[in-house]
Amino acid sequence: MPKIYFIDVTNRDGVQTAHLGLSKLEKTMINIYLNEMGIFQSEFGFPTTKHESLYLQANLELAKLGVLQPIRLGGWIRATVTDVETAFSLAPDIKHLNLSISTSNQMLGGKLKKGRDDIIRTMVDAVEAARAHGAQSIGVNAEDASRADLDFLIEFASAAKEHGAQRFRYCDTLGYDNPFTIYETVKALAENVGIPIEPHCHGDLGMAVANSVAAAKGAIDGGQDAYINTTINGMGERAGNADLISTALAVTKSREFAEGYQLGSPIDLTKAWETSKFASYAFGVPIPVNQPGVGANVFAHASGIHADGVLKDPENYELYSFSELGRGEPEIVETGREICSGEYSGIAGFRHIMGQMAVSFKDASEAREVLELVRYANVAAQKPLVEDELLFIARYPQIAKKLLTLVPLE
Repeated sequence: MPKIYFIDVTNRDGVQTAHLGLSKLEKTMINIYLNEMGIFQSEFGFPTTKHESLYLQANLELAKLGVLQPIRLGGWIRATVTDVETAFSLAPDIKHLNLSISTSNQMLGGKLKKGRDDIIRTMVDAVEAARAHGAQSIGVNAEDASRADLDFLIEFASAAKEHGAQRFRYCDTLGYDNPFTIYETVKALAENVGIPIEPHCHGDLGMAVANSVAAAKGAIDGGQDAYINTTINGMGERAGNADLISTALAVTKSREFAEGYQLGSPIDLTKAWETSKFASYAFGVPIPVNQPGVGANVFAHASGIHADGVLKDPENYELYSFSELGRGEPEIVETGREICSGEYSGIAGFRHIMGQMAVSFKDASEAREVLELVRYANVAAQKPLVEDELLFIARYPQIAKKLLTLVPLE
């Protein structure tokens, strides 16, 4: 039976959230957390963007070292031959790509000024170019698919499959679909094209998670694997994307769903709290108190009836346990003296901080080298680094140096 996989797009769609962004080190940490959770693929960036090139190369190097394994690292580009050529020029070792182009009449006429035949021809040329460069997997994205004609989507996806694409991304770009329409459309695509489907849903009408689950059901009922696109904490343009943890909970915990629709690889939800908390800190966006799984109020009970019931048996009012999400450990907030790492830190304070994490250096020279990298990382993030970031820099100083290097245009 077909399975459900997760492709997280935080490092591509999430970082396009207006007024926000992540440093290259923060994006790398996101990839590490996603890998620890068991996410199938991270859409880790834009291989046609020059300031991403060293970050992309560094993360591909981490994959070769086994640090980012088994997660796959995929890049997002436009479905043009020019973008394919640029991607393999700036990130020669990239193996997984998603090629995107608009498909609705609105965007064909209002943005691209092209006809349907031109769109298919442009996409096919890009797919063939990616294959020629050695891409191991190719997903073709139909931007604004929810406002496109179904017959054209079938023709478009069939051409993509015929020329070597392995997945078709159905983009509900404006959050226009509902669970009923997206189920029927995705099922029809799966049945008529015979290609795995990536539901990519936005939250403009508040249905991103529901639509993602319904689309996954449609793909599987149509005989194909589903690759649900998500972002951590639902970050993304406008009203955001389908939240990773909410969607994972819906797929594994909702009524009768998990019995008939199973994950292709297990997801470790005990990493959810750590992952969500880091993304919140990195983006500077608090986790809503009612966010499924990770919100402050998810396991809080004020009503007398509820409190009585949950004390007698947590399952009376809790669908899942806080421990399943990696929650429950006390968090210590320093209210006295605190030594912090920052862009102006000195060697004594830095060695004290690292010593508290049981990190020692072979000599003063090594300590100063790592401290210098930590200073640069603080400049990039403009906030104190968390423990995992400090440990990463200490373990992989040469890769950290690559992440912190930005080469301006000549």
